[in-house]
Amino acid sequence: MFKAFFRKIALIFIITSAVAQTETEVAPPYNIKTISFIQSNENVVPIFKLGDGFQFQFDDLFGNEANYYFEIVHCDYDWKPTDIPKTEYLKGFDGQRIQEYENSFNTLQIYSHYKLPIPNQFVQLRISGNYMLKILDENKEVLFSRKFIVYEDIVNVPVEIRRARTANYLDYKHNIQFSVRSSIINFQNPLKNIKVVLLQNGQFNTAIKNIVPQYTIGNELIYKYDAQTQFWAGNEFLYFDNNDIRAAGNNVSQIDSSKGIYGANLYTNNARANYPYSVTPDINGNFVVRNIRGAKNEVEADYAWVYFSLSAPAFRMNKGIYITGMFNNYSITPEYKMDFNAAKNIFEKAVLIKQGFTNYQYQVADEKGNIDAENAIDGNFWQTENDYTILVYYRENNDRYERVIGKAITNSNVITN
Repeated sequence: MFKAFFRKIALIFIITSAVAQTETEVAPPYNIKTISFIQSNENVVPIFKLGDGFQFQFDDLFGNEANYYFEIVHCDYDWKPTDIPKTEYLKGFDGQRIQEYENSFNTLQIYSHYKLPIPNQFVQLRISGNYMLKILDENKEVLFSRKFIVYEDIVNVPVEIRRARTANYLDYKHNIQFSVRSSIINFQNPLKNIKVVLLQNGQFNTAIKNIVPQYTIGNELIYKYDAQTQFWAGNEFLYFDNNDIRAAGNNVSQIDSSKGIYGANLYTNNARANYPYSVTPDINGNFVVRNIRGAKNEVEADYAWVYFSLSAPAFRMNKGIYITGMFNNYSITPEYKMDFNAAKNIFEKAVLIKQGFTNYQYQVADEKGNIDAENAIDGNFWQTENDYTILVYYRENNDRYERVIGKAITNSNVITN
């Protein structure tokens, strides 16, 4: 009797532990490329207003029209699955097969292109919050996953971007000062129930979290910190354009089509940390799939091996250099880690990327994926133009989950001293 009782207790503990486990994004296998959230025909940071539609798209380089399924998990502020039933956050059922797919046309690299619209005929989202979208294979095992966030527009978030408030970082950081106002909600215990997330250029892996209001004025929460809300400013993103994959475009030095699929050799980049800041227009890490010779970019844009090279003779750290951008979800994985060519004294890497206009950057990180923004290869300059997003989470004392009740976006081109 006692053994059976303790077995039940152990089982409850195991189940509870599993439920409380933090959801992390699963990196896709080699054959899955160009994963993107699409809204108004543009690739976007996956933060959507409740009720608005969007699409999730990706390519499978095997091109065999494989069956893929989707699952949606609602999470809390810390990306742990909430304990509310699916019927409370989904109208309909997930676990369904992705219905829309199409094979590539006139491309050397074959692929199948998949689209998952949300909402769709099977499912709609009922509530705001953090979500994990999982793509499953035929065995219903997770192939890869991506975060997205759904918000309600019920608070105002005035924002100011300033140079760092600490003298030693004045030229290298951006400081985010903001407040949260609402005429609809009377905030209960804001130090406990209000949480915020600050994002730079939509990067979840460098988010600033767990910042409490500094003080309140009536029903307005004030965040005017000097150090806690600072980001390293970085430098402008680099880019290449191979929308005409048969010709050398911007920042492409040479095209090669002798190896089965196209190859695009980029000009060697120099580490810019010790160079003066130079204005370089970018799209803050984003990318645009485009084939200037095609009519339907989704399936007529080809893939090319893009050969990156970086001259960074002063780099002596026991860390890796990674090529990142929205094109690969800022992934710190071996597929994007550069190799050092001792004969040429440069770092090199070949990455398979769908053709178009692509922003990228070189990020320094350790083996655990911790990014070292302070020692950025291209330096940190207060003049750098970045997008900043603030998300506001709220959970009243009797609520069972955290709502995302507001979003603000601003750009550092309006920076003040």
